This record gives sequence, structure tokens and C-alpha cells, in this order.
Amino acid sequence: MSSLILPRRRLLIASAALSGGGLSGILAHAQAPAAITRDAARPNFPSGVQSGDVLADRGIVWARADRAARLWVEWDTTPTFANARLLRGPYALEATDFTARIDLTGLPAGQGIFYRVQWEDLAGGTRSEPMVGRFRTAPASRRDIRFLWSGDAVGQGFGINGDLGGMTIYEAMRKREPDFFIHSGDTIYADGPLQAELKASDGSTWRNTVLTEEKSKVAETLKEYRGAHRYNQLDDNQRRFAAEVMQLWQWDDHEVTNNWSDSKDVSGDPRYTEKNVALLTARGARAFLENAPMRWFAQEEEQRVYRRIPYGPLLDVFVIDMRSYRGANSFNLQPTLDASSAFLGPQQMAWLRDGLKASRATWKVIAADMPIGLLVPDGKDAQGRDKFEAVANGDGPALGRELEIAQLLSFIKHQRIRNTVWLTADVHYTAAHHYDPNRAQFRDFDPFWEFVSGPLNAGTFGPNPLDNTFGPELRYVKAPAPGQSNLPPSAGLQFFGEVQIDGRSAAMTVHLRDMRGESLWQTTLAPQRI
Repeated sequence: MSSLILPRRRLLIASAALSGGGLSGILAHAQAPAAITRDAARPNFPSGVQSGDVLADRGIVWARADRAARLWVEWDTTPTFANARLLRGPYALEATDFTARIDLTGLPAGQGIFYRVQWEDLAGGTRSEPMVGRFRTAPASRRDIRFLWSGDAVGQGFGINGDLGGMTIYEAMRKREPDFFIHSGDTIYADGPLQAELKASDGSTWRNTVLTEEKSKVAETLKEYRGAHRYNQLDDNQRRFAAEVMQLWQWDDHEVTNNWSDSKDVSGDPRYTEKNVALLTARGARAFLENAPMRWFAQEEEQRVYRRIPYGPLLDVFVIDMRSYRGANSFNLQPTLDASSAFLGPQQMAWLRDGLKASRATWKVIAADMPIGLLVPDGKDAQGRDKFEAVANGDGPALGRELEIAQLLSFIKHQRIRNTVWLTADVHYTAAHHYDPNRAQFRDFDPFWEFVSGPLNAGTFGPNPLDNTFGPELRYVKAPAPGQSNLPPSAGLQFFGEVQIDGRSAAMTVHLRDMRGESLWQTTLAPQRI
């Protein structure tokens, strides 16, 4: 495919068809075809379908129309749709970039759910061809669970390269047939424009064979932020994956701009004509919420992202937000915990403590958008001091944002909360960290694991230095060789993680996998009993 920028109508038509491998052949008996009609009189699906935030009895189904339309959804427990329930969904209008979602309720626990989506044109009443997807509801009893996590999609100028098959890591993940996928943030790179070609750091030439107007510059307008999400959804691999695998989305910085916090200043960045970072944040948040297949929170905090996803008696997933409530990025050495050193913020911290204490699930997975013990720099402040983007601030006692994490870890210990595991991405390589108070400067906590894996389709960096405050030990790492940085996806260093929980023993096995799905390293954790 040659590099091109397609006019909007041609782009939607050219990107609408799904490749033949979708739904693993299971839906061969379903009515919906694999490709979307090109009849301009009928609504179309420019971004496929997605599901998310699935519980034992309900799940979100998401889609985008190419015009003003009403969403209709059928669901059944078999791919024949012999006993389908038909639901009338909401309108898709310009106000939501023609996205709509419906919360399917009354679902049976532990079942495969097949859904069929159609659009009804508000102008003439014509209906689209149906598009089919599936997910599996959370179990009511113990059974095997398999889920994946990763993050960082279409970063550092690396977009859809049709010469290499597009973002093939999504196909590798689809073939693992997981129950769900945690997208650990940086779901887009709003600050990462794409060009037809770029010279990669390894000397190769990377070709972006699909380009759009919105991805030709940094996102500033709401239309451009929306366009960054639309771009990722043009990849066939991503669309097949989204139709088959339920997702739990969280966000980090690149949904808005690099390393944003209250101290972010783009006044000296010539790429931005809009210098109001708060306004950029509002637009980025709006586009994220429109595109994330998640259940929106109550009206009192409609932009809330942190939430708990219970997935049967063996697993609770706590999806946290390390971006929205933090103090400004700073030297991060404050001696007390206050608004300037907050990271999760007091309200989210109280919610997380209460949720962990109340959880009766064997495993409590904390899905974090940033790592705890890795140094992530953010330049220097006006006094020439190093600024930090994440929790860690260098070896030594708990200071700055570390104070909040120290309080949380102590709470987990003293409340005898067992089997907490942290999963994250952000740093663009894969690693396993074991934290132990016997190696730490701060020691009032129980040992725990943190697993890192990414990127999905972005430059590969690292490894980052470890901070000894909480005593991390590097058990495994796969990253570029010394002297290499920002390697393209074609270098093969793209990663995702996989968690398997055995239904009988409740043992958790964690794999760190490469972009082909091959296991690079694994460990099995036996559950601790209270």
C-alpha cells in the first residue's frame, strides 16, 4: 500500500472491511458478513465494534457510525442468534463523534456472549449491514482465567505500516484467546504526528502506509484528538482484536500531551498554537471517554476513570488513574504528603484502600498506568533540579510521591490484604520487579510483584534505573541493547504480558511475551492464605 492521505469518505470506505480471520471462525454461522457494505445509502462502521468493562451480568458494547444514526444491538449465548434479544440503543450524533454504547444487562455469568450491531440512519431509516462481536462474562464460580495487558500504541511516529501487516501484535494477542485485555494507557499519541516515512534509529526506513489529516500534526482541537483515536481503529489487526476481546482501558499522558500535569507548559513548543494545557486536557479527556469501551461513571464525576472490575471469586481488577489527580511534576522530594506530592489523590486513595480491604477475591490486580520503582525523568525545574514524571525520585527514604505509595503499602500489610500484584506499561520495554522490605529503605510493607510490558506499536526504550526506596529487584528485562534507543516496531521489541489463573489451585502464572506471542519469561505465584 502506498503512503496516502485519503479524503474522509474514501478513507472510511477503504478502512471498513475486516480481514477474514475475525472471531476465529466461530461466527461462521452468524448472519453478519465479514465485510461492511459499501452502499453509500446505508450507515457504515468506520471504527468496528468493541466491548469493555464486562462483569458477571453486564457488559458495554461500543461502536461508531459514519452519520447520525441509532444503535441497535442483538445478543445471544450462541453464534446462531437463534434466541437473540433485540435492544434499541442510543443515538450517535456529532456531539459524541457519532459513537454510541449500550450496557447489556441481565446476562448469564460465565457465558460466551455474541452480539450483533446495526445502525439505523436517522435521515431515511435504512439500516447498516450487521457487525458481530463477542465477549465472555465474568464467572460466578472458580474457573481458569486468562487475560493480557500492554500499552503505548502508535507512538514516536510509528503508525500503521501495511508493508509489515499493520499492528500485528494485536493479532498475536487475539490468538491467545484471552478473557480480557487491560490497555495500560497511552491508548493514542495525541502529540505524535505521523509522516509517510521516517528514518529509524537502527538505520531502517519506516513507512506509514496509512495517513490521515488529523494525525499529520499534534492534536489541539477536539476533532484532532478524536482523529487520533480514529486512526488507531483503522488497523485491521486492532479491529479484529477489539471485536473478540473485552477491554479495560485506562489513560496516561499521551491521550493529551507528553508528561502533562499542572506544571505542563507548551508555550515554548512551536507545534502548538493552543497554549492552554487545561483546555487541551479537557479535549483529550473528552475524546478518550468517547472512544474507550468503558462504563461511564456517575454524573457527579463523569470523567472518572478509576474503577473496580470484579471477575469472579479469583480476581478483582483495580484500574487506577495516576494522571488526573496528581500534583504538578516537580523535584518530587517533599518531606510531607500534601497537594504538591499527591499522585493518586486522597479520594482515589481512600477508594483503593477500601476496595482492597473489602475484596474477597483471591487475587487483587492493581492495573497502574505508571511503574512504582522506575525513574522516569521530566527535565529540570527553574532551580535546575531534576523533575520526575512517575513515583520514584532516586535512592533513599520515601519522599514526595513515594509517601502516598508508602502509606498504601503499609495499609495493605497491616490489614493483612494478600495477593496484590501490580501490572503496568509506560516505559516501552518489558520487565519483572520483585519488591522486598529486606532490600528497601522504607520497610513497612509485605513483598509484592510488579510486571511491566509494552509497547504495542511504538518506539522501544530502556531499561530505566530502579529506585531502592521500596527494595525492587530486577528478575527479568528485555529492552534495547546499550546505546540503542527508540527502536521501531520492526526491530521486534514490542511486548505484552499474560496472566493465567488456575481455577483449581488459584495459582497465578505470569508470562512476558514478545510481539509474536512467544513467552520470554514466566513465573508462577502461589496464593497466600490469610
